[in-house]
Amino acid sequence: MIPVFVGYDPREAAVFHVLVESLMDTASVPLSIIPLHTPMLDDFDGQQDGTNAFIYSRFLVPDLMNHKGWAIFIDSDMMFRDDIKKLWDLRDDSKAVMVVQHDYETKARTKFLGTPIESKNETYPRKNWSSVVLWNCGHPLNRIITRKFCSEAGGRVLHRFSWLDDNQIGEIPKEWNHLVGEYSINPNAKNVHYTLGSPGFKRYSDSEHSDLWHDYLLRSIEMIGRDPQEMVRRCKHGF
Repeated sequence: MIPVFVGYDPREAAVFHVLVESLMDTASVPLSIIPLHTPMLDDFDGQQDGTNAFIYSRFLVPDLMNHKGWAIFIDSDMMFRDDIKKLWDLRDDSKAVMVVQHDYETKARTKFLGTPIESKNETYPRKNWSSVVLWNCGHPLNRIITRKFCSEAGGRVLHRFSWLDDNQIGEIPKEWNHLVGEYSINPNAKNVHYTLGSPGFKRYSDSEHSDLWHDYLLRSIEMIGRDPQEMVRRCKHGF
C-alpha cells in the first residue's frame, strides 16, 4: 500500500475530490490517501502564510510516518493521468527526497484570477519543488523534521529543502509535475498540476486537460447526489 499525503484546503475542496478520483481511476495498487487538513494536525498551524492551508504541513510527512519508510506528498490541485505506482517505483534509497527540479520564471504574476483567493505569484528559487515529493521518511537527514522545526524554519528553508545538500535531493521526470500554464502543452503529462488555478474556476475552465478534470468532477458530484450537469455548467461559468 502506498501512503499518499494530499494537501487539503477547504476553499478548494472540489479539487481534492477530483484528484482522489483520478488517483483511484489510474492506480494499480491500493493507496492510503491522507488529507493534510489543519484541524486534524493537533496544534500545528498550517496557515502561517502563503496561499494554501498546507503551505508548511506538507513537511510534516516524515514526522507523521514516524520517520519510517517512504511516502508521497502531492498538492491537491493536481490530476493524475497515469498510475502513481510508476512514480512510487522511482524511489532511490540514497536520496532523502525526490522531486521534479523545476527551473523556471512564472508567466503569470497573479494566480487564481477572478477568485476570492486571487494572489501574487512570485518567482523564487526551487519554486514548486515541494508540490510533489517522494519522501524517504527514514533517511537520517530527515530526522530533523519535527513539528517544531516546521513551525520555526520558515518558507525559504523548507521549500528549498535547505537542510539537505544538493546530492541528497533526487530528481523526478517533469511529466510527474506538469505545470499547466507555465510549460508548453504536454499530451503525455502523467500528473497535471493546475498551479495557477484549477478548471473549477471560470478563468481556467478551458485549461489543458480540463475535459478530463470536469469528467472527474462530474463523477464526484454524482456520488453525493447533486445535479452533475448543472454543477459542471456552473463550474465552467464561474461559481
